[in-house]
Amino acid sequence: MDKRYYLYIVASVSGVLYTGVTNSVLRRTHQHKEKRNPGFTQKYNVDRLVYFEVFQDVRNAIRREKQIKSWRREKKVALIEAMNPKWEDLSAKWL
Repeated sequence: MDKRYYLYIVASVSGVLYTGVTNSVLRRTHQHKEKRNPGFTQKYNVDRLVYFEVFQDVRNAIRREKQIKSWRREKKVALIEAMNPKWEDLSAKWL
């Protein structure tokens, strides 16, 4: 069985962004929606999956996360809009 890791970006309705890595984007998105983990995403209501990438090696996913976190907001927005121009919640069809 192949392992998969996901670099993901979730957003609030007002546009606050959070970038993370997980081995289950479905489970992690559900946790954000349920506000299960106290912290940034809970405080700012960041729970809409707007972007993700799939990796076979967790090190590559973490490397990509660090790269994206170092970017200015404008570059993150361009990345999201290239895949998801309407900023739709990509997890809506899964949950």
